Amino acid sequence: MPEIWILRIGHRPQRDKRVTTHVALSSRALGASGIFIDTEDKTLEKNIGSVVGRFGGNYSIRTGVPWRRMLEEFDGEVIHLTMYGQRLDEALPNIPREKDLLVVVGAEKVPPEVYQAADRNISVGNQPHSEIAALAIFLDRLTDGRNLYSDRSGQMTVVPNERGKTVVSKHT
Repeated sequence: MPEIWILRIGHRPQRDKRVTTHVALSSRALGASGIFIDTEDKTLEKNIGSVVGRFGGNYSIRTGVPWRRMLEEFDGEVIHLTMYGQRLDEALPNIPREKDLLVVVGAEKVPPEVYQAADRNISVGNQPHSEIAALAIFLDRLTDGRNLYSDRSGQMTVVPNERGKTVVSKHT
C-alpha cells in the first residue's frame, strides 16, 4: 500500500498537546508514515521523535506546515474525517489503494475549504466523538489491522502477555 500521511489542522499547543500527541501516536501505531501539523510545536516534534527513536519505524513529524498549501500540493487522495461525511463502510471500497493518502483530522471547527478541497469526506459514525478514535478506526479498517503488531525494529519492544509488563531493550 502507498504511504498514508496525516494532516492535523487547528492544533492549539497549550490546549491540544495531549490530544494531538495521541493523534500522532495512534497514526504511527496503525501504519501512517507521518504527520503534518499546522501550528509549530517543537516540543511535540521532540516527544514524537523520542517515541520513534525508542520504538522504531520511519514515522516523521513536521509542525508549522501551511495546511492550505498542503491540500493544494498533495499528490494523492485527500480524505477528511468528519462526522458529516459519507459512511466509512460505504466509502472504504472506493478509496484508491494505489495512491498516497492524506488524512485530514481537525482539532477545532474545520473551515469549509477543507470539505471542498478533500477528495472524500468520510464519517466514522455520525455522533460527536474523538478525532483520535475516528482516525484509529479509519486506519485499522483501511489496513485490515495489519500494523497493530508489526515489528518496527526499535530499541525497545513490548512483548504481549496476559499479565504484567514485558519490555525488551536492545541495550541490555
